[in-house]
Amino acid sequence: MSEVWTIASIRQALVNGDISSVDLVSAAFGEIEREEGEGGRSFVRTFKNAAITQAAATDALRKMNVPQGPLAGIPISIKDLLNIKGEKTSAGSKALASMAEPAKEDAVIIARLRAAGAIFLGHTNMTEFAYSGLGINPHFGTPLNVWDRQIGRVPGGSSAGAAISVVENMAVAAIGSDTGGSVRIPAAFNRLYGFKPSYGRHPMKGVFTLGRSLDTIGPIANSIQCCRILDHIMAGLPVPDPDVRSIAGLRFGILETIALDGLDVEVAAGFVRALEAISKAGARLERIKVDAIHRFSEIAQLGGLVGAEAHHEHRAFMKAHAQDMDPRVASRIAAAASISAADYIEMLDLQKDMQERTHLATRNYDAILMPTVAMIPPEIKPLLASDEVYREANVKSLRNTSIGNVLGRPCATIPIGPADSAPIGLMIMGEKNADEQVLNISEAIDNTLRGRAIS
Repeated sequence: MSEVWTIASIRQALVNGDISSVDLVSAAFGEIEREEGEGGRSFVRTFKNAAITQAAATDALRKMNVPQGPLAGIPISIKDLLNIKGEKTSAGSKALASMAEPAKEDAVIIARLRAAGAIFLGHTNMTEFAYSGLGINPHFGTPLNVWDRQIGRVPGGSSAGAAISVVENMAVAAIGSDTGGSVRIPAAFNRLYGFKPSYGRHPMKGVFTLGRSLDTIGPIANSIQCCRILDHIMAGLPVPDPDVRSIAGLRFGILETIALDGLDVEVAAGFVRALEAISKAGARLERIKVDAIHRFSEIAQLGGLVGAEAHHEHRAFMKAHAQDMDPRVASRIAAAASISAADYIEMLDLQKDMQERTHLATRNYDAILMPTVAMIPPEIKPLLASDEVYREANVKSLRNTSIGNVLGRPCATIPIGPADSAPIGLMIMGEKNADEQVLNISEAIDNTLRGRAIS
């Protein structure tokens, strides 16, 4: 079995009899429960008994050659904002956890994963209400980034525990959410793969809401192939064979507008090296400016769509429990109370204009490339010590990824750079609903950067 857990390698090992589902789930919980590990900060609740019972049943069916789903016996983690029947959903909030009732039914996405045979290990920790790109949680603790743990750096958010569960072999893959980058940021910060689908691709029934016009659900995993499998299952689609070809002759736009401003030195250097390798492989690279992207800043100046929608959704809870919330999350939601109906409608109009004009500027490119995050994972201590340092880091972490959310487009992130260097991600963005193309191109670029031959 491969040292890096992927759905394909684990599935093959299960079929070959090299490992059982019970062994796999037991190994996952061994890491989750390891006292000196990150499991206690990565999960807010676990489902150990149910997971081992399901694993044993899966093993028995496999021995009897009973056909099972594409995820049969494979353990995955679920972000603490998707309803799992019989379990609480608390969205990283201690106040919500104390009053939430167990879910009466699975979220639609969870039901589809369950039908495919997935084994749910537990709900993973997250920024409260999913409202930050850094992943800090004062209630349940903050899981440490896998890189440079001696100093202690953020895991990326808001799907913090999701990413750490994968990188530490607590789960084969994780399901997170992405409203402004919450799948792609922690994936990039931990040298993992992540995929944000087009807005509307997956049903959101049974999912805790942050920003209804931007919310999406996506996977974090050890390969783009894993992301493809999970994305299709959650979308209710058959899992296709990848159509991965050479990138020679493909035309990529390098977005200069906003996305390349103020990059950390390591990010800029890693991005340039990746572009050089992509160009050497025969792809055509063109730097492009898209004036419509500045609409993104105009929306932010009006208060932001997420703020307005989060305040509408959670204002009653805030009124009763604001004192029990992460003050940095509570203050951001409270500040949106001043956004008027006229401002909100103006933001929706700006979003539509940004989408239409950007499509006209980018429609002839196979994909748009940019750094996933403009910075490397920052240290936790300075963020806890200063609200201003926290705010600046949060804005910078979300800046590039949020562009894809406002545009409603599919975006993948793949890790770039040497394994012993700071983690950096390359973001591949396509046109809206071009999810298959983005997944295929991302895998092709990943193969190119890793020197793997494409048949």
